[in-house]
Order: sequence, then C-alpha cells, then structure tokens
Amino acid sequence: MKDIHGKGEQNVIEQLAIRTMAKAIYTTENIGHYGLAFDFYTHFTSPIRRYPDVMVHRLLQHYLDGGQSVNEEEYEEQCEHSSAMEKRAAEAERASVKYKQVQFMMDKTGQKFDGIISGVTEWGLYVELAENKCEGMVRLRDIDDDFYVFDEDNFCITGNLSGVKYQLGDKVRVKVKRVDLDRKQIDFLMVLE
Repeated sequence: MKDIHGKGEQNVIEQLAIRTMAKAIYTTENIGHYGLAFDFYTHFTSPIRRYPDVMVHRLLQHYLDGGQSVNEEEYEEQCEHSSAMEKRAAEAERASVKYKQVQFMMDKTGQKFDGIISGVTEWGLYVELAENKCEGMVRLRDIDDDFYVFDEDNFCITGNLSGVKYQLGDKVRVKVKRVDLDRKQIDFLMVLE
C-alpha cells in the first residue's frame, strides 16, 4: 500500500482489498486468525458495542472464575442470531445513508462534480462524488460517444471504437441527470471534455 500511495492504482487496489475481505460471522467454532497466524483467537471490543462482545466478556469471566464448559449449542444459536442482526443493521444503515444522500442531492440536478468510479457493472458505472461522498450511477446507455463493453475481470468498460477505458478507481467528471427519492437513486451523466 505504501508503494502505490498517491498513484493512479491506489484507488483500484484499495477498493478491491475492501471488497475481497469476508464479512466476519460470529460462531463458537475456533478457526484461528489467518492474518495474525494464530491457531486460537477470539475478538472483542467494548461491551457497549455489540452483544457478542458482552458474551465474550461473560465467558472469559466465567472461565477465570473456574466455571465449567457452557452449552455450545446455546451459544451457537446466539452467534447465528447476532450475525443475522448485524447484517440487518448494516443493510438498514446503508439504506438510510443512501436515502439521505439522495435527499441531499435533490436540488443539484444539472450541476457538475468530480468523482471516482466506485463500481463497474454490466449496466453502468457507480461514481462517488469527491465533494460529498454521494454515490450514483452513470448508465452505459447514457454514455453516447461510443458503444461500451463491460469487462468483468478487469473491473472496467471499454469503448468499442475508441478504446477509451473507464475502470474502478478512475477519476471522472459527472453531471447530475436525475434524482429519485422514492427509488433512492442518483443518475449521472459523464461529462466528456
């Protein structure tokens, strides 16, 4: 990461690194810690944060006090429930952030912004605005200077005739085309200069 700091590849590698990290799940099964090369590992933070942290604190105290092994099945159920609830909370957080982003952009139709390509799909480019971190989409059908082909393996689209390439992490300039609060969508147009 130090070698790419400030270079064009920095954004792409940072985005890919985040996307490849598996979401942690809570379980009673000890799988160690790959990154730290520990055979035995448990993680906890302040118990005011998550219920699984409270469970770990209580179990540690229980064993420090000489307690016997607890019912693993009961704790596995609590782990599964906690994992499911954390996933729901993350989804709710994403939805509320998206709603507020769209609400913020309601009066920005026609304005131009600098952004970075934060996602590439077969139907368009996701662009995160540098100024305010709002994210929207430039639909492929709206880039009318060429016919663009999606390259899933390289996280990019390439113009059939021009060879122009837009890829994950590229800096771009966009104009707000449409904002739809009901659908929680922001549509951009690529500013081709």
